[in-house]
Amino acid sequence: MLISGFSYARNAETLGYPFIESIKSILPICDEFIIAVGRSSPGDHTKEMIEAICDPKIRIIDTEWIISDNKPLVHIFREQTDTALRECKGDWCFHIQIDEVVHENDLDTIKSYCKKYLDFPQVEGMLLEWFHFWGDYDHLQVHHRYFPREIRIIRNNIGATSWGDSQSFRVNSRKLDVVRIPAHIYHYAMARHPEMMQKKQQEAERIYHGNKDAMQSDKIEAVGYDYGPMNRYKRFTGTHPALMNNLVHAIDWAHLLQLDGKRKTIHHHDRFKYRVINWIEQNILGGKRLGGYKNYREIKLGRKNIDHTHTDSANRNPK
Repeated sequence: MLISGFSYARNAETLGYPFIESIKSILPICDEFIIAVGRSSPGDHTKEMIEAICDPKIRIIDTEWIISDNKPLVHIFREQTDTALRECKGDWCFHIQIDEVVHENDLDTIKSYCKKYLDFPQVEGMLLEWFHFWGDYDHLQVHHRYFPREIRIIRNNIGATSWGDSQSFRVNSRKLDVVRIPAHIYHYAMARHPEMMQKKQQEAERIYHGNKDAMQSDKIEAVGYDYGPMNRYKRFTGTHPALMNNLVHAIDWAHLLQLDGKRKTIHHHDRFKYRVINWIEQNILGGKRLGGYKNYREIKLGRKNIDHTHTDSANRNPK
């Protein structure tokens, strides 16, 4: 069994992504790691830093991000993901984005499930659980609008491609049949210095809406990103991946966060409708989601199904 890791990056150093930690976190269970690296802005050393990892399993594909004043018909993130995916040779392909890190304690579990379902073609992918960090490394975003799990491992050579802005995967427009596994993605996209977060938001504006809207964003929010009152978010009581320890201990923006009080910025998840839904989910339903968008079809295989499938698979592919 072979596992391919794949990702994409551009200006990752400048925008404060934990991209080195991200790549290193799954390298131990990968037989190769393919990453599409877009040509970065002057002064950014993303490619050189990836090369400095000096692991023969890593292969860099040089790409060019075409950013215009018109909203792209095909999201750049999706294009970059598919560019790396096409080069993967493994039985399973593990997509990790450069703001995501896997805990070392989950690696053996992930690999064991890849082995378990290798000969069961009805399993097209695997769902991992999510920790969405918000503002710093001690708070979690568990709001209704933040997905609790998503596909990050897909079976190779089934025609799967990135969906949306690389959040998930489908075969053409069909959702994948997947199983849930007991492992987590530690998502640090929203755990950055407010000034770095603002730069990231402006970069996203350029990618999604063109340079004109980004320039307007520069004028409106030049002071940095506002995370809102931190006491409204859930405390994280677990441990971070060991690779993140240096970044966690080096946090230098805690004094810039609003600890309590009123919301200064109304984020999408702060709207009344979603606050009501979220309160019901967290206080009455014990965290269970009310509806919500799912980009997958979760299946469960009983012992009878697994034994029967394994026998058929063994007869078709004797070893």
